[in-house]
Amino acid sequence: MPSVSLFHPSALTRFWRGGLLASTLLSAMAILPAAVAPTAARAEAAQPVLSKTVTVDGLEIFYRESGPKDAPVLLLLHGFPSSSHMYRDLIPKLSAKYRVIAPDYPGFGYSAAPALDSGAFSYTFAAVADLIDKFTVAVEAKSYVLFVQDYGGPVGIRLAVKHPDRLRGLIIQNAVANAEGWNPDVVAQLAPFWKSRSAETEKPIRDLLTPDGVKFEYTHGTTRPERLSPDAWTSDQAGLDRPGNVDIQLQYFTDYQNNVASYPAWGAFLKAAQPPVLIVWGKNDPYFTMKGVEYFRTLLPKAEVHLYDAGHFALETYGEEIATTTLDFLDRLPKAR
Repeated sequence: MPSVSLFHPSALTRFWRGGLLASTLLSAMAILPAAVAPTAARAEAAQPVLSKTVTVDGLEIFYRESGPKDAPVLLLLHGFPSSSHMYRDLIPKLSAKYRVIAPDYPGFGYSAAPALDSGAFSYTFAAVADLIDKFTVAVEAKSYVLFVQDYGGPVGIRLAVKHPDRLRGLIIQNAVANAEGWNPDVVAQLAPFWKSRSAETEKPIRDLLTPDGVKFEYTHGTTRPERLSPDAWTSDQAGLDRPGNVDIQLQYFTDYQNNVASYPAWGAFLKAAQPPVLIVWGKNDPYFTMKGVEYFRTLLPKAEVHLYDAGHFALETYGEEIATTTLDFLDRLPKAR
């Protein structure tokens, strides 16, 4: 009997009609390695990232949302000088099973930024926390896990203190709750500003708001520079360059001293509450040192800690690793009530 190539059209036709091709394909699919077989499932489970706005206290608040409406909520709170944009790559990695929500604070990203002298918003961290509290009600987030970075720390911990019953867990990425967690060189620049605002004491803060200052936030301490996207600091700079925004940012920096004054109360709360905690930390952060991590470990001995060879914005260069660790942490939490 002459041999016929299996890939000859006539042979393929006979192979298919005989049911052999279909059964062979099904058998092959059944034994595919786990790393290959779920590709279609992953695509099917992918959730779109939606851009939305909601009005809270008369201010239009922009937020990104992805995931099933009835899934447990993960609330992502951004840092300075960023916005929900810092979570742009993390959100789709988490939203197959979780409802992921990331708002922009007033004066950041695409949210409203009323002039400082308008009286429409006070630009304090307490005011931001109050607004985000109302925001969670508006988007029907009745309980949540908080993911906080930098400015997100003072905002998120205030939420947790106010509503401990709503807090299912806390993920901390380079945010501190103790004065010792700050780089002493940074404190040396902030202290005169907090004591007396003047052109001289404002200069270090204003330098942070320039293109070079914003880029430094991302590039310092990174060991994977090729993974940094210029989109990050370009997006941030666009927000900072809005008319009147420098004054808004200076006001936030002025108010930050009230966060420092609240550290003891926040520490007492965390020690008493003992929420499930995951710490994902860029250990080369120029602002927040490892003493911040050590403090959390003292307060929260059951906290899970993962350190990365990264800077302040560890998500930019270790996004895959942090997403995997975050999902594992979320999956092990008790189910939302």
